[in-house]
Amino acid sequence: MARLFGTDGVRGVANADLTAELALGLSVAAAHVLAEAGSFEGHRPVAVVGRDPRASGEFLEAAVTAGLASAGVDVLRVGVLPTPAVAYLTGSLGADLGVMLSASHNPMPDNGIKFFARGGHKLADELEDRIEELYRGHSTGAPWERPTGAGVGRVTDYDQGFDNYVAHLVGVLPNRLDGLKVVIDGAHGSAARVSPEAFARAGAHVVTTIGAEPDGLNINDGVGSTHLERLRATVVEAGADLGIAHDGDADRCLAVDAAGEEIDGDQILAVLAVAMREAGTLRKDTVVATVMSNLGFTLAMEREGIELVRTAVGDRYVLEEMKAQGYALGGEQSGHVIALDHATTGDGTLTGLLLAARVAATGRPLAELAGVMERLPQVLVNVPDVDRSRVATSQELNSAVSEAEAELGATGRVLLRPSGTEPLVRVMVEAADIEQARSVAGRLADAVKSALG
Repeated sequence: MARLFGTDGVRGVANADLTAELALGLSVAAAHVLAEAGSFEGHRPVAVVGRDPRASGEFLEAAVTAGLASAGVDVLRVGVLPTPAVAYLTGSLGADLGVMLSASHNPMPDNGIKFFARGGHKLADELEDRIEELYRGHSTGAPWERPTGAGVGRVTDYDQGFDNYVAHLVGVLPNRLDGLKVVIDGAHGSAARVSPEAFARAGAHVVTTIGAEPDGLNINDGVGSTHLERLRATVVEAGADLGIAHDGDADRCLAVDAAGEEIDGDQILAVLAVAMREAGTLRKDTVVATVMSNLGFTLAMEREGIELVRTAVGDRYVLEEMKAQGYALGGEQSGHVIALDHATTGDGTLTGLLLAARVAATGRPLAELAGVMERLPQVLVNVPDVDRSRVATSQELNSAVSEAEAELGATGRVLLRPSGTEPLVRVMVEAADIEQARSVAGRLADAVKSALG
């Protein structure tokens, strides 16, 4: 039986894979695992529930709220807010758990459920497994024991969540953004109101916004961090200093400089790492990134005297390493950036604010700051219909990789990664020259087909 929880919660097509019944049952199970784990005599469990603007979020929110309240948990509904806002409010309000309904950058028909434990932290695999086991056990066996009368949970709309979260974001900035002209793309998602408001309160002049009119059906549709075309053109046309793009639930951020050039997550991470190192807040002078980060990022950190720790792909693995070793900054090329002193998870609005604060503090253009690293050409090829389980053990493939690494030398890199969800292998090659990267990637893709087909 396939595991319900993926790399970031439970996700699928709303009302097909992710039904109201599933949302309700998982919420009851989560209440038993997460609320009872932190309960004590006389304590009334509390949950924070938020969502992005997807139309399906309306019925899924109702299902989650019903499940939690039926398990005796008081629910604070915060409405449409970013995922990191739900995480923040779960911690700041002392709630026992948080629930976010969102499918992040996925298209509108999808949705997802993300749970947060006390303090606003993402769940460890063990907690997810306990929730899933409890859900499956009760869906096929005995019904839940449910409270009655005064024991049922109460549901309240917590309207202060928006202002509390924006005040937190502005309050942690090292300096104001006065004088900066900014364009913001909210992806018609949960940051459509939050991000422009936060930038304005921090002193920036928000010249215009894109993707700031969610109607429940248009989230991520041609806008946001996966579609930067409009933002690039608008920044140039408006003469803005920079543009900020979020995804649907605003846990990631990409940027555009004044010339309309993309600034990816590696470059943002490099700019912030240097800033924090200079301010003395980059603990152990170390930054955490994944194996997919550009080789140019590695070389830049070496030049700056900043140690780089790599993890498996996924912001959860970055976060686990940061928490285990006490690091302050980490992230992914996709724009998930975690500033652990101010957030328990990746926060796209906070990332954009911190990046803009660096521009304002130095008076240097974003393009110049991002020039701390040079992105080397990176080619990614997906090789389908192969036995991904033998990537590490195939002698033929190991020989092909060794030959490629010898050809690329110190200015290139090879990574073969089995997909976690599909029968394919991802071939990634970096080199100083794009044609060399393409050539090597093509040969390695052929080797994967030969060895694992």
